[in-house]
Amino acid sequence: MRDTGDPTVGQAGMDSGFMVPQIKICGLTRKDDAVACAALGANAIGFVFYTKSPRVVTPEQANDIAAALPARICRVGVFVDEDYEKIVQTAQNIGLGTIQLHGAEPPALVEKLKSRGLRVVKTLFNSRKPFYKEAYSYGANAYLIESGLGPLPGGNARSWDYSKLDGFAREHPLVLAGGLSLRNIVEAIQQCQPDGVDISSGVELSPGRKDLGRVKSIISAVRSMRSDTFTIVQRTIKPPFE
Repeated sequence: MRDTGDPTVGQAGMDSGFMVPQIKICGLTRKDDAVACAALGANAIGFVFYTKSPRVVTPEQANDIAAALPARICRVGVFVDEDYEKIVQTAQNIGLGTIQLHGAEPPALVEKLKSRGLRVVKTLFNSRKPFYKEAYSYGANAYLIESGLGPLPGGNARSWDYSKLDGFAREHPLVLAGGLSLRNIVEAIQQCQPDGVDISSGVELSPGRKDLGRVKSIISAVRSMRSDTFTIVQRTIKPPFE
């Protein structure tokens, strides 16, 4: 059973002892949006530190936003092929709970960051290296999987055939990403049985600006999923975002 300790889980999950996937809202650039997403029930807020992203924030901006969030919210820093020392320094300054490595980082960096007490989510891809079938090589706390299509390291607002990950969550903690929206998220969760979902473009007004109505709707849709939707035996693991 997954135990998030989060009072925002859906009633169906509480009744059955099954916790629905955790929800990360990523790519926020405004404090009021982040605080609102937390109030609506997000488990994690993601800060993108990749300079070529339209959702990039500076460490100073991220620190200002993070300081306004409730203690229960996991602060996630998203880095792409960044220097180890810079990642650690940023994590310490902002109080990041989880590091998301979204490039071609080697397994050694995952282990090095974990040795500093940081939780690491390694991004792997369906359509390019590093492929999700390489997960056994990394030893990460969880794996964020998306398509790998498009010009940027992120999901590029592109949905994909999530059913390709059928069975992945039996072996590894899974965070599903890439083009998730209210239109497809319930079906995607049913297909993959993830431990968490990562949502960005599917709830945006523009890059970095979230549509809070869409955020509310998508969180409600996930929280309302019935426990009998989930068919695999759940592992006793720590949630991906804490």
